[in-house]
Parts: sequence; C-alpha cells; structure tokens
Amino acid sequence: MSDATIRALSGAVISIADIKTACRDCSLRELCLPLGLDEPDLAALDQIVKRRRTVRKGGHLYRMGEPFQALYAVRSGAMKTSELLGDGRVQITGFQLPGEILGIDAIDSNRHRCNAEALETSEVCEIPWRRLEELARQISGLQHQLLRMMSGEIGRESQLLLMIGKMSADERMLACLYNFSQRQAQLGLSATDIRLHMSRQDLGDYLGLALETVSRLFSRFQEEGLLTVRGKYVHLTSLALIQRRLG
Repeated sequence: MSDATIRALSGAVISIADIKTACRDCSLRELCLPLGLDEPDLAALDQIVKRRRTVRKGGHLYRMGEPFQALYAVRSGAMKTSELLGDGRVQITGFQLPGEILGIDAIDSNRHRCNAEALETSEVCEIPWRRLEELARQISGLQHQLLRMMSGEIGRESQLLLMIGKMSADERMLACLYNFSQRQAQLGLSATDIRLHMSRQDLGDYLGLALETVSRLFSRFQEEGLLTVRGKYVHLTSLALIQRRLG
C-alpha cells in the first residue's frame, strides 16, 4: 500500500486552536476548513461557529436517523461513528480525533447515517449547516473547502472497503496504526507515541477482525520489534519498517 493510499484513510480536518480563539487566529489554520480565506471571510465564518459543546463518555453527539442540522469539529477527546448492519452487528466506520469533523455524510439525505459516540468526555465546535451553506454561496473559497471535505469523505469510505476486503489482518492493523500516526503528526503531535482512545473491541469492529485477532496481532508486532504497548499507549518503534511492511 502506498503512502498516499494510507494517508487517504485520515479524517477530513477542521481545526480551532483554542475554545477562546477565533477561527481566523487558529494556530493550525493551514489544516482547517477556512484554508485560503481572507480575513473578512474568516471573520464571517467565525461568527456562525458555536463553541464548547461537551459530550460525556458513552454519550451520543447524534444518532442514526436523526435530522441533520450541523457539522461538528472535535476540540478535545475522541469520537467514534458506527452503523447497525442488517444482521444486527455493529460496523464502526471511523474514529474522529481532535481537529477532525463529523456529519458530512448526512448532507445529502438531511439525516444522519450513523451514530456518533464519545469514546471519552469530549468537546466539539458546532457549525450550523444552513448558515454555513448560506455563507458558502457568498464565499467561493469556502465552497471549495466544503467540496474538498465531501470528496475526502467519499475517499475514506472507499478506503475502508478496500482495507476490509483486500488487506490481510496484519496489513489492516498496521495501516490503521500508521494512519493514526500521520493524523497526529498533522496536528503537531508525536508520530510515534499514540494513545488509542478506543477499546480493542472497537478496533476489531472497525477493521473487521475478532477481538482475539487484535490482541494476537499486538503481541506479535511487539515480538517483531514493530511497536511496544502499555495499556492504551502504543509506541511505534520504526515507522520506516511499518511502511516497508505495507509495501
């Protein structure tokens, strides 16, 4: 798997550096939704963003089938999105880390296609969709960013299908860990020291692997010197070696 393919697994990024800081002053501005907008346009966008909505661990930001009203950017903590399959099983469709956005998949139907649940107590910025849509009609640069985010959502869904259908169990796990690494690096965090906010069962449900397989892979990767694990913390010993394993 190429670097570009692995990076495509990452979430669409929208960043707000501090709850008290306006979008236009964001220290991660180059990664966020207002990329390329001038100061007046950033100020207009900042006016519609609602801040500091707290979702307790295990609580839902929204549920499958609920009306779509807003996009949400994770400020702190972590979220997971999941769907209930026809046979009653749960398919986790993604993990959203600080700086990433939720809700794009509901734009076309006006109803959420999945559940969004907090893996730990989290804060999100709420961006009302109708007001954002109106603003996008006035600002061409904002329209471009929305289209970019929607394209990224389609790409991630395709990559998830590829990962589950074509990769071996080893490749799925390594690709997932490498993906977390790259997403952290984008936000200026360590690319080698990862905190897994989700449970091993959640990882298995995301990757299409049994819980026993997930545990066995972590043990084997430790024996092979690819990583070390201590509870929820994973240290990637050699990113270069992981890349070579992925091809």
